[in-house]
Amino acid sequence: MFKFLHTADIHLDSPLKGLEAHEDAPVAEIRSATRRAFDNLIDLAVEEEVDFVLISGDLYDGDWKDYNTGLFFAGRVGQLDKAGIKVFMVSGNHDAASQITRAMPLSANVTHFSHKKTQSVKLDDLGVIIHGRSYSSRAVTENLASQYPRYDSGYINIGLLHTSLNGRAGHENYAPCTAAELKAKGYDYWALGHVHQREIVSEDPWIVFPGNVQGRHIKETGAKSATLVTVEDGRISRVDERELDVLRWAICDVDLSECATSGDVHAKVRSAMEKAQAGADGKTLALRLRLLGSCSLHSELHARSIHWGEEFRCIAASLGEVWLEKVKFRTTRKTSLQALIDEDSPFAGLLKAVEALNFNEEELSSLVPDLSSLKSKLPAELLKDELLFTSQPDDLMELREEIRELLVAKLLQHGDGA
Repeated sequence: MFKFLHTADIHLDSPLKGLEAHEDAPVAEIRSATRRAFDNLIDLAVEEEVDFVLISGDLYDGDWKDYNTGLFFAGRVGQLDKAGIKVFMVSGNHDAASQITRAMPLSANVTHFSHKKTQSVKLDDLGVIIHGRSYSSRAVTENLASQYPRYDSGYINIGLLHTSLNGRAGHENYAPCTAAELKAKGYDYWALGHVHQREIVSEDPWIVFPGNVQGRHIKETGAKSATLVTVEDGRISRVDERELDVLRWAICDVDLSECATSGDVHAKVRSAMEKAQAGADGKTLALRLRLLGSCSLHSELHARSIHWGEEFRCIAASLGEVWLEKVKFRTTRKTSLQALIDEDSPFAGLLKAVEALNFNEEELSSLVPDLSSLKSKLPAELLKDELLFTSQPDDLMELREEIRELLVAKLLQHGDGA
C-alpha cells in the first residue's frame, strides 16, 4: 500500500483580490495566504507519509517579482526530500517556459517534465509510471493529451496534465481534450490542473481536478484542497479531499423582505454573517453581502449605500476574523416605480427620465475615459471600488444599473417616495 498527493494551481505569491483596499484588512494574512496553504500541503504530505506529490501546473502565478518565490518553493520541496518524498510537476499556462525567466536549482527529489515532448518516469519500487508534459507557452491550444502514450502494462499509469478538458466556465480553453480521449489511454489516474473548482470528472478511471489550494478572490468560494490517493493491491482504493486553505471566501445572501427598520436589517445581516462564519471551519472569512428581496427600505439602502456599507463592516469586525469584501444592493421596491412615474407629481418627470437611462454597451464604452489618467487624479477612497474603473461590458452594464438605482433612490428620498 502507498499514497500520493495530487495538487494544482497553487499560484504562489498571487495576491488575494478584494480586501487589500480596506485600511483594516489583514494585510499580512492576505499576502501570505498562498504560502501558508502550500505549507499545509507540505505538512499533509509528511504526516500522511506519501511517496510522492503531483503538481499539475500553475505552481507560480507568472514570472517572479524577485527570487523569494523560488527560494520559498525550493525550501519546501527540500523538506519533502528529507522525508523521502518525490515531487513530479508540469508547468501550466501561468508558469510556462515562456512565462518564467528565472530558475532555481531544485533538490534531487523534484522531476519537472519537459515542455518539448511528453516524458514517462517509472517508479519500479512502487510499480508506478507517470506521464507528463509542461506548457511551452502561455496559450496552448493543441491537444497535448493526444501525444501521451498508451498505458504501460504492469504499472499503475498516471497522467499529469494541465487542461480545460472540453471547456470549463471561467477558464481559457487550453490543451483541449475530452474525458473519452483520456479514458482511451488506459491510465489508472489522470491528475489534472487548470480548473480552480474541485471536480471528479470520472471514477473509472479516476480523472480529477483537485482545484486550487487557496481561493484568491470572491469567484473562488468554498473550501480549497488537495487530493490524497491511496493505492492498495495494484489499484486505487481511496480518493479523499483534504482542505488546505487558510482564508475562505463566501457569498452571503440576505433577504430583507420582512425588514422595516435599520435594526431589522442589522439583525438579519448579523445572523447571516454568523451562519457563514460557522461554515468556514474556523478559518478567516472574506465575504460578499448580497442584499435581496422586496424591501420597504429599498430607497434608503441605495441612497445611503456607503453609510450602510460601513455599518455592515462594523458588524463583520465585531464577529472577529470576518472581513467584508463588498456589498451588493439587489433589493427591489415594494411600490412599483411605474406607478410613481404615472403619478401627477413634480418628481414623476424626473423619475421617468432617470428610468429611461438605457445606454447600450457601445455607448457605455465610448463614455469610459482614459482610466489611468483619471485614477491619478482621484482620492484614494474612490479607488476602492473596482467597478468604477472597468471597461468590461458586463461590468459597465452593472455600473449603469447601480447609478440608475442611486438616482431613483435620491429622488424618491427627497420626494417622500417609497
